Amino acid sequence: MNKNKMDKEKIEQGVRLILEGIGEDINREGLLETPDRIARMYKELAAGYTDDAAKHLKKRFHVDNNDMVLEKDIHFYSFCEHHMLPFYGTAAIAYIPNGEVVGLSKMARTVEVFAKRFQLQERLTAQVADAFMEELNPQGVMVLIEAEHMCMTMRGIKKPGTKTVTVVTRGVFDDNESLQNTFYRMLERR
Repeated sequence: MNKNKMDKEKIEQGVRLILEGIGEDINREGLLETPDRIARMYKELAAGYTDDAAKHLKKRFHVDNNDMVLEKDIHFYSFCEHHMLPFYGTAAIAYIPNGEVVGLSKMARTVEVFAKRFQLQERLTAQVADAFMEELNPQGVMVLIEAEHMCMTMRGIKKPGTKTVTVVTRGVFDDNESLQNTFYRMLERR
């Protein structure tokens, strides 16, 4: 992962090249500030390259029990690395503590760190699970992500509403159907 600052000028040059490449007049009034806008937008939308999930998972609290903790409906937006189009959806993270829990907002922040990069949904799901295992050292973690990919809805196959679901288990969730079923039941509760 490149922890260096983004090169705003290169992004602006790239946007100008794309606009010229599709036949636009880059000096047209509506496009004059577009390269700058896009560069500023990427600073926000791709902030995960300069953020570190470990720092968000450092703040912990001791607990007397090790009951499952689940946070669901974590909304995120990311970019498909193949087409540079958005994909978006929700994530759910469950973990079995090992004497410590992390602040609830830190769970969502962990998703954000990895979502704000050019991604594959499969990799995003695994990165969230692995960050929990490495930093929090729980007994296990299970992550489910459901997302709609604009590369499937607005181009190519053009199937709006199609959702992709990825699931990753680590630790005690691996091969434990009972824990996995508890996770799924908790997701269904409203």
